[in-house]
Amino acid sequence: MSDDAEPTTENRSITVNRVIEAPPERVYQAFVDPDELSQWLPPTGFSAKVHHLEPEEGGTYRMTFTGETDELAEYGSTFGGTYRELIPGERIVYTDQFETDDPEMAGVMTVTVTFKEVPVGTEITVCQEGIPKSIPPSDANEGWNDSLGNLAELVEGV
Repeated sequence: MSDDAEPTTENRSITVNRVIEAPPERVYQAFVDPDELSQWLPPTGFSAKVHHLEPEEGGTYRMTFTGETDELAEYGSTFGGTYRELIPGERIVYTDQFETDDPEMAGVMTVTVTFKEVPVGTEITVCQEGIPKSIPPSDANEGWNDSLGNLAELVEGV
């Protein structure tokens, strides 16, 4: 796993990379299947509910993360967006926006996920742009690394 990209605060974006020992088509599938997405996307300490997911260009999704402890409960959130691009086994681009009245959490993020076949499986790269002001990019970086670890556990060796 590579964490070589430092979070950039000027443009409120991060890039995270990881190699997962599964073919690109399998890793991609875990992004567009609501049951699998709810298993791996929430970081440690959270659970997820997918309210709806339409994995097609122009389709939308909506989900909720719930903190599983009193300490994390206040960090639960509902969010959703629109799929802009879906190329099976290669690339996903979607928007992401929190449902909130907090101006520090407002704004539309863009997430670009690329899947590259490598000898041991798939190199996955996630670029998240437009991170809200109240979320330190380092927290977003940590969250994505945690989620990609969960993804690896789900799809490797399957």
